[in-house]
Amino acid sequence: MRDALPVLPADFRSCRRHLAARTLAPRLALALAFTLASAAGPGEELRHVDAPTRSALALNARPARGAALFTRHCSGCHGATAHGDPERDIPSLAGQRVAYLVHQLANFAAGERDSDAMHRVTTEPALREPQAWADLAAYLNRLPPPAVVQTGDGRDVALGRGIFHEQCASCHPREVRRGDRGFVPRLSHQHYGYLVVQLHGLATGRRHDADPDLVRFLQSFDDRDVAAVADYLSRLPPPAREGAQSRAAGTLID
Repeated sequence: MRDALPVLPADFRSCRRHLAARTLAPRLALALAFTLASAAGPGEELRHVDAPTRSALALNARPARGAALFTRHCSGCHGATAHGDPERDIPSLAGQRVAYLVHQLANFAAGERDSDAMHRVTTEPALREPQAWADLAAYLNRLPPPAVVQTGDGRDVALGRGIFHEQCASCHPREVRRGDRGFVPRLSHQHYGYLVVQLHGLATGRRHDADPDLVRFLQSFDDRDVAAVADYLSRLPPPAREGAQSRAAGTLID
């Protein structure tokens, strides 16, 4: 059984000093970005993504076809239940947000994210089209997350909690609330090692689709910060689901 999240220690002031030592500009930039995104409705948000993603999100998704596609093309790496493989830094996809999954599949297909394995998969004839992305995302979104995920050593969970709520929760509020809409990924209950790899990848430019403000923000993290935030997020339970998305929020699921 996984350990419960620790209560913040009495000397959390030291953690606050650690946070205060950062520059303010990246936080202001991210706060502004989140404010603008929050003011826009689903239609406004869709206009800011690439045409293939918009095309996929306008389609009626077929989860049953998505299941067949996943079994044939994806389960070899992500596992039969899409719970990933922490030993190979392969993420759990079960329960991930529909719009985010569609957008990332489109990015892999276009070479906007680095991964030789994903480039091979998304260029196969059966997975080249937006309909396949919509079908896969609808299927994966409906899968239950794993009961247990990989976590870190637990030494800096309080620091990770402080950093996340101080500097990240404005753009990732749904990690601690209900809801599965939007292009921001669900980070909670994800494998620790994968989170560490992706946080480093964002900071070093290996995620070409990343927002420049986010990249600059993560460049202010040292290795301890990255490990602490990843450990904290891995220990959060997945937010409660709210059911299938509507067309206005992304893909209409049949």
